[in-house]
Amino acid sequence: MSPSERACALLTRWVVERMPAEAAAWFHTQLAAVASAIEEKPLYLALGWAPRRLGKADLRLSPAELAEAAALRPGFDPIDWSVDQAARVALVLASFDGDPQRFKERLETLFRTADIGETIAFYRGLPLYPAAELLVARAREGARSAMRPVFEAVAHRNPYPKERFDEHAWNHLVLKALFIGTTLDPIQGLDERANPRLARMLCDYAHERWAAGRPVSPELWRCVGPHADDAALEDLARVLETGSGEERKAAALALASCPRPEARALLARYPELEGPIARGEIRWAAFAQG
Repeated sequence: MSPSERACALLTRWVVERMPAEAAAWFHTQLAAVASAIEEKPLYLALGWAPRRLGKADLRLSPAELAEAAALRPGFDPIDWSVDQAARVALVLASFDGDPQRFKERLETLFRTADIGETIAFYRGLPLYPAAELLVARAREGARSAMRPVFEAVAHRNPYPKERFDEHAWNHLVLKALFIGTTLDPIQGLDERANPRLARMLCDYAHERWAAGRPVSPELWRCVGPHADDAALEDLARVLETGSGEERKAAALALASCPRPEARALLARYPELEGPIARGEIRWAAFAQG
């Protein structure tokens, strides 16, 4: 089987195993109709009916099923997918007839007519679609969305941006996450793709927030630390001196990730933070939970 066929088969099995016999039979019928169709109508109808026939319950994947996802496609993490999302992505995959350009055009049409539930599902399917190189513009469009659920469908637990976005698009995705108030930790590749330009952008954003008397997310400093210049170290020193408890912990973590001796010297002035960091008691994931 091709990669798209394997992905469709896995999603189908997850859905069917959670359905009563009548709903499972309906879904199999729709997949077959979509796969053999020479027009788009069967796909549109199946996508529209999927939530009503199959429901919107969480998939609640087991550890073994999540391992299957990772084996199917590195970075594929459907831990928070719902049944209707899996079904809709399976239907889209079933429509692939081997022509990448036609698939891309079909997907664009689907996005233009989608409601928010369909939009979220289609974006979550990005790691599984064929012709991934043709879908960058569409993914970037989703990453510009001001609607958190749509943005998060692209940005969170999705390997596509890490693999396909250039530096400009990547940096703006991270900044957008902070701007709309969502968390950074579920962004795959966050540490791997940190870069000096992003660090400077984030420091500038922090200064804008400070000037407006608005709080700064502790997570912001995660992408600053590894590339901190002199000005960034001054910002981190400011946070250590005047920030809240969580902000100070984040600044200390950022310093711990910085290779510069000045950063290590600054962190050493705060042994109450340096020690817990060395012992692994302060980690970035904790800030995403708050």
